[in-house]
Amino acid sequence: MEGSYAVRSEETPEETPMAQETRLSSPGGGAPPVPGEGQSHRTVLVAIGALLLGMLLAALDQTIVSTALPTIVSDLGGMEHLSWVVTAYILASTAATPLWGKLGDQYGRKRLFQSAIVLFLIGSALCGIARNMPELIAFRALQGLGGGGLMVLSMAIVGDLVSPRDRGRYQGLFGAVFGATSVLGPLLGGFFTEHLSWRWVFYINLPIGVVALFVIAAVLHIPVGSTRHTIDYLGTFLIAAVATCLVLVASLGGTTWAWGSVQLLGTTVLGVVLLVCFVYVERRAAEPVLPLKLFRIRTFSLVAVISFVVGFAMFGAMTYLPTFLQVVQGITPTLSGVHMLPMVLGLLITSTASGQIVSHTGRWKVFPVAGTGLTAIGLLLLHRMTEASPTWEMSVYFFVFGAGLGLVMQVLVLVVQNAVSYQDLGVATSGATFFRSIGASFGVAIFGTIFTSRLNGKLAEVFAGAGAVVPPGTGAGEVAADPHAVDRLPPGLRPQVLHAYATSITDVFLYAAPVALVAFAVSWFLKEDKLRASVTAPDTSETLASNPVQRSSYDECARALSVLGSRAGRRKIYEKITARAGLDLLPAASWLLLRIRRHGVVEPSLLAETAPVPLATITEAARQVEERELVRREGHRLFLSEEGTVVASRLAAAREESLAELLGDWWGPERPTDLVRLVELLTSELSGSDAERPHAEGPPRDHRA
Repeated sequence: MEGSYAVRSEETPEETPMAQETRLSSPGGGAPPVPGEGQSHRTVLVAIGALLLGMLLAALDQTIVSTALPTIVSDLGGMEHLSWVVTAYILASTAATPLWGKLGDQYGRKRLFQSAIVLFLIGSALCGIARNMPELIAFRALQGLGGGGLMVLSMAIVGDLVSPRDRGRYQGLFGAVFGATSVLGPLLGGFFTEHLSWRWVFYINLPIGVVALFVIAAVLHIPVGSTRHTIDYLGTFLIAAVATCLVLVASLGGTTWAWGSVQLLGTTVLGVVLLVCFVYVERRAAEPVLPLKLFRIRTFSLVAVISFVVGFAMFGAMTYLPTFLQVVQGITPTLSGVHMLPMVLGLLITSTASGQIVSHTGRWKVFPVAGTGLTAIGLLLLHRMTEASPTWEMSVYFFVFGAGLGLVMQVLVLVVQNAVSYQDLGVATSGATFFRSIGASFGVAIFGTIFTSRLNGKLAEVFAGAGAVVPPGTGAGEVAADPHAVDRLPPGLRPQVLHAYATSITDVFLYAAPVALVAFAVSWFLKEDKLRASVTAPDTSETLASNPVQRSSYDECARALSVLGSRAGRRKIYEKITARAGLDLLPAASWLLLRIRRHGVVEPSLLAETAPVPLATITEAARQVEERELVRREGHRLFLSEEGTVVASRLAAAREESLAELLGDWWGPERPTDLVRLVELLTSELSGSDAERPHAEGPPRDHRA
């Protein structure tokens, strides 16, 4: 690797160059504590399970409400406020996410995570007993504040519980939760609404949250954080206020507030003033919530625009498609969730496939271009739906739309991570996902404004020609506010009203298509820089969540390297590091020497039980290193000889260089100390687990590989 340090193992047989650098740069000359050290594997698994329950609450709440919305509106009234049931949650969780992350660093994540669960459960209980739409919207905002904490803190606590070696594997479980809730959320929302009550969409959170709360209190033991932050409270408030003002204008303009009204103009001016104040504050903030320097990076600015449009289209469609299915098509809430599955499956399939293809080929530009183009086509197809559209046709349209979103979602995070320096890796990731969240808020609000405006106009025309046919209590206003009022209309009038609902919803997709085309045009201006090897497909929480990710650069890099490191047990990587060290050994012999170096001693038979390598291969490797006098045997145990210590140190240095090589220009002459520590720690962990270490009393009970 160009610019890499030289291997000096012969001079320092007991310590690699990077280990020396780490030790000397650590306070007091000692290594930082290893996450999860001193905790049993069972305790860690139980704690991870409780964290998964917390993440399940937040992830499920982003999808379970959509299929219940038509019934909620019928029960509480206020179709014009439907969008705010979704928007209030997204805005609150988006604004709270950076605060939860930094407060957890500063005051300890366990207590903050418990507070987030309690806040979320209070919000859920209040949503379940809401008596009108304003109450429900306010309680959804409270629920969103807690949901933001559940998202960011659960992922951060994983880093406190498990070592970097295992972090990718465990964080993959959280990604699986997002994938599962994307499928199950609409189904469960429809099931509860149809067979119990829409209020159970919120009540279901209570037992899950209580279990998570008690398990966390009993088994989660992590150090109290001591990282000091200058928290940008003012910047957080201002960006939330700006977003709220603009969403108010988008959602109320032309409906509740007339265009040109004092309320609309005043809110617009207030939003602009607050935006100017936000820019002023962020330029002077020690730790800005959204560093303005990122916008000097061309790729980040373009990705911000595309992310906004992706959030706009995705959440806008997911909010109003269930209304089309239930009201226009007459499908039950449960079946409307089933009908949404092609869109979700299209999104998951193309999102996963595109991320894997990019990680293996390094070519990515085709995906944002194709994805935004296919999303625009999907919106135009959704516009073609009518009250007579067959199920297979709608399923194809849903799949195309979801596939377009999936093609672009994974790649956007990956591209922005590749475009910034290591120091900006964390804030760039959160910045890109922040704009997706804001786009989601605008999408739901603007879709709602267009739908309500078109529906009121079309229903007024229908009822104006109906005359005395209309029964009392089923006028245009009542039918617009309560979709279920359509069922009480005379048979002769019902088809016209359903057509009004159908065209009002599908017109929304027509108006959204040009926005997707803007993203399509912008994506052509992305410059396809070569990907760093360490930039891997992001986990699902970074692409499907409605609120932004909040992680440090260290955490983002640890996740990527742990994913790559998990592949390092293969024969190929040991062939590579053996050749890099200039040694003529079997790959399994190099593997064995690194484990003896890590533990001081190994027993081949125990190693075969705890490591994914056959006993025959280990026996052959042991025979070679014994013949070359690299180890000495005492009974069943193998120890490094003096020469073996030198050789093992050369192998360790080669492995460090192999990991460091993945970092590209992040591994410069002035590389950050925490990055040095991460590579050294991963090198040590990938050379063996504690389960392989012989004990005087026999094999350990904790068999982790």
